[in-house]
Amino acid sequence: MIVPARTETLTVAAAADLTYCLPEVDQAFQGQHAGVEVRLSTGSSGNFFAQIQNGAPFDVFLSADLHYPQELIKSGDAIPDSVFIYGSGRLVLWTNKPQAVDLTRGLEALRDTRTVQKVAIANPEHAPYGRAAKAALQKAGLWDEIQPRLVVGENIAQTLQYVETQNADVGLVALALVLSPRLGGTGKYAEVDDRLYPPLNQAAVITRHGSEKAVAKAYLEFLRSTAARGIFDKYGFKPPVGDQPNSPR
Repeated sequence: MIVPARTETLTVAAAADLTYCLPEVDQAFQGQHAGVEVRLSTGSSGNFFAQIQNGAPFDVFLSADLHYPQELIKSGDAIPDSVFIYGSGRLVLWTNKPQAVDLTRGLEALRDTRTVQKVAIANPEHAPYGRAAKAALQKAGLWDEIQPRLVVGENIAQTLQYVETQNADVGLVALALVLSPRLGGTGKYAEVDDRLYPPLNQAAVITRHGSEKAVAKAYLEFLRSTAARGIFDKYGFKPPVGDQPNSPR
């Protein structure tokens, strides 16, 4: 797709687990599309969903949950044919107290109140990773036991910060954040069994605000490219689980 050479601005709202991954994607995109300025905002997918429904001027939305783009399409706030799953997120236990917390026990480590007094998760009310964490804890029979010790982040990036600053002993966070160069391999993590929570299929969509922008279509086309896939792989995103939303059946 040919994008005009004049300077254009593309506004992107993205799930918080893309905080460190997407700037690399955007840099690669801009390397192919000189003159395009990508303005990136990251945060809770549920909050962006509400903002876009209320007219927030984002051209593209990258959600950590396919449900939100699908609901935007139903309400006429996004373009049906543009939606696709760019990857599947992975939930991990992460601690910044690697000598104290025994993550080899997996979620069972959370029962040890001598070493794990506070457990951080994202808000299950609007953050997909929070819902995944709640589902995993429920399926492991830990939800009721853990609730008095929960520290709840507004989004998954804030949840990570609670653990990083040792305001929580362990967090259920996104692998994509743990693998970021900013953390530099600090702490340790253990992947949560993905049979304990629904697939974190993450989807991109062009919003109604961006529907007339060729650069929005070019951006989503780039997200499907081998170059973008390589960056998503680097941050631990698995290929989509199941069919794409627009796959023929």
